[in-house]
Amino acid sequence: MIGVITCECIIYDAQSLKEKRSVLKSVLTKLRQRLNVTVAETAHQNVWQRTEIAIAAIANDKTVVEKELQRALKMIDGVPEIERTVTTIEWL
Repeated sequence: MIGVITCECIIYDAQSLKEKRSVLKSVLTKLRQRLNVTVAETAHQNVWQRTEIAIAAIANDKTVVEKELQRALKMIDGVPEIERTVTTIEWL
């Protein structure tokens, strides 16, 4: 089972691409190191305060994938610099 979550996020305090990438790099690194997921910025790379993050997980059981993806969303929601706005989940 493959689960993919796409999250659009806003980084309100970013005043430059450098500030945005600093916050985003921190979040992506934490997700990769602490969870068994693949993460990438998939859209809005040249916009200061907006980003889209894709998170994917693979396992034999759907509940395992779902738990891992929910942990990833909780981790993103725990970062005060980022607000998650639109989130979509796909099952493959």
